Parts: sequence; structure tokens; C-alpha cells
Amino acid sequence: RQFGFDARRDQVGNVVGTVGPEGGREIVILGHMDTVPGFIEVEERGGALYGRGSVDAKGPLVTSVIAAARAAERARLRVTVIGAVQEEGPSVGARHLTERPAPDFLAIAEPSGWDAVVLGYKGSQRFTVTISQPSGHTAGPLTSAPERAVEFWNALAAWCAAQTPDARDEFNRLTPTLIRMSSADDGLEDRASLHIGLRLPPDIRVEDVRKGVQTLLPDACYDFAVGEPAVRGGKNNALVAGFLRAIRAEGGKPRFKVKTGTADMNVVGPVWNCPMVAYGPGDSKLDHTPNEHVMIEEYLRAIRILTDMLEGLE
Repeated sequence: RQFGFDARRDQVGNVVGTVGPEGGREIVILGHMDTVPGFIEVEERGGALYGRGSVDAKGPLVTSVIAAARAAERARLRVTVIGAVQEEGPSVGARHLTERPAPDFLAIAEPSGWDAVVLGYKGSQRFTVTISQPSGHTAGPLTSAPERAVEFWNALAAWCAAQTPDARDEFNRLTPTLIRMSSADDGLEDRASLHIGLRLPPDIRVEDVRKGVQTLLPDACYDFAVGEPAVRGGKNNALVAGFLRAIRAEGGKPRFKVKTGTADMNVVGPVWNCPMVAYGPGDSKLDHTPNEHVMIEEYLRAIRILTDMLEGLE
């Protein structure tokens, strides 16, 4: 509100601020306020700002707030900046936003680097597989639940590789990650669990992945989280053209990226079906790391670029 936004919290806790003329075209800049766990001392060192969220994604979110406020007087369209909740999890905030009318343009406030725009993100499907069986003596013939879990993981890795044998790069591969594992035996039941994440390329559907995974070990118990398909926006639209122009005006050579992770673009993008990119300062390789930091000059450059883009977008 101090920056001139009409600001409020919605029903799930998202912070929504709007500036610019009413009744015309709209761009939504969607960031998120939450971070992964882990305290990092907030400090300025060597031209960089350190702290949890400096890259993912408070840096890009604050860039959006400042740029929208600066562009408010010259912008020809309404700018809505949203700080969503629980992006680092079930995307509660973004799922709620799918119920609002679609904007004309969408910019996701995530790190891209000051001279690049992100066109797409891989999809995601997380699940837990649990193997339970009667306990047996370790010297007996029964394969233990942990051993069967290892066999399942090896089979899953091979199955994923077979789904995308001709993939040109990581974005087009079906990629498994073993996130957590546990096992227990109380003398009556032998149990093992694996928590696994799958990153989906554009041509692989969430439903097909679930069916394929379950065929690898039919007698196991599966708990699937909500899955998200991959999403990719186009290059030939006014939003992308505006970013390219603004990056060049700042002295950069624009680049296009696609991300192997997921973001709230995966949730709202397929529903709103409008021109979309992700943009913000920071190196995404520093996401979730103990060394998370953003270069201050990059942050300031990103503000200038986003301001310029918003002032020129119609």
C-alpha cells in the first residue's frame, strides 16, 4: 500500500496488489512468499545479498513489486502482483488463483537471470511406495522389504529411461529422484518405503506415469501427490517481445531457458492459457542451497528491465 498498490489478502493468504488503469488488459506477476527450510544469515557481502529466499523467490517477488510501482504511471495495462503461499509444497495459493478470470499476460516471478526469460518448466509427480510383508529370518529364503524396495528403484530408473530414449536434453527426459527412504521391522511385519519424485517432459502425461509406475510392483501400496504436467509458453507474443526489447536496452543479449524443476506456472498456465514467461534475478542453481544469494547489481538490473517491459506492454 505504501508503494501505491490496492493491496489485500485473499481467502488462502495470498497477498494481491494491483496498480494501473481499471477495465483494460491485465498482466499478473505471480511470485511466492514461502521458502524451503534452513536459516541463512542475511548479510551483504562482496556485492551480493545472502539469505534464504534471496533467489527463490523473494528476490524476484520484490523485483516485481518495485518494477510495477515504478511503471504504474506509464503502464497502459493493469498490473497485478501476487505473493502466493505454499509454492514450496502443494501450491495452495496458485490452485486458488485458477478460479479467478485469466489475465491477458502472465509473468512468473522466479529466477531466470537478468538477461534471460524462462519459457517452460517440466512437470512433476511425487509419490510414496510402501512394501509390507510378514517378517522373516534374514537367513531364510524371503526377499526382505528393503531389498524389494531397492529392486523397485532400479526397475523404475530403467523404466523412466525407456520412456524417453531419444531425448535430446534433460528437459525432454523422464527423470526419477529418490528423495527419502525408510524401513522398519517389528518382528511381525517387514516394511520399506520410498518417497520418489518424477520430473515429466512435455510429451508424458501424469496419468500415464502413474499407471506405468504401478505395473512395476503391483502388490505395493502407492500414495500419489497431485501431479502437474509440463508447461511451455510460446516465443511469438507481445510479452516475450517486450522482455527481449528491455533486455537489449539494458545492454544484454537475451536468452531463452526451460527449467527442469516446476513452478506455479505449471498450475495456472494450462488453466489461464495466455502468453507466459518466468523472469527474475538470480541463479536458479542456488535455489534451496546453503549458499543462496543474489548479486545486487543483477537485482537492480532486473528491476530496470521489468519496469521497461511493463511500460511498453499494451
